[in-house]
Amino acid sequence: MKKLSDMFSLRYGQSLELNGLAKVQPPLGINFVSRSLENNGVTARVLTDAQPGATGELTVALGGSVLATFVQPEPFVCGRDVMILTAKDPHMPIAQKLWWSQCILANRYRYSYGRQANRTLGDLLVPDEAPVWVRDVHVPDDRQIAQLLRAIRGILP
Repeated sequence: MKKLSDMFSLRYGQSLELNGLAKVQPPLGINFVSRSLENNGVTARVLTDAQPGATGELTVALGGSVLATFVQPEPFVCGRDVMILTAKDPHMPIAQKLWWSQCILANRYRYSYGRQANRTLGDLLVPDEAPVWVRDVHVPDDRQIAQLLRAIRGILP
């Protein structure tokens, strides 16, 4: 077992307040990720000048639906109590990111009774490496998913 911080760089999200942002419909705006367990944590599309998180980064809810973890398929901004994880291996495939997301979520029982994961997320123990079968699974990469999303929304060139 090793610490989550050995595999990912952790940083707090932008801590934006949704009620202070203009909500828009796709293709306008950028995804707003909150502490929700549904829809990849995305609760709205918003207009903002905040520096977005990058495609392929993981978001982790530190409270609310604690440890709800998702790989973001396109740039995003965050509400409060959301941590952004960037793989230290820049070539980590999406299948492994999805597997690590489930490893993080499987630890949510540690945060019952309203406890949040703010200070302890980086110390969370996870397996040393993903199983072989995860490395053999083909999942579209971040760029392919983003391209598919743009095509669905009708903004593909």
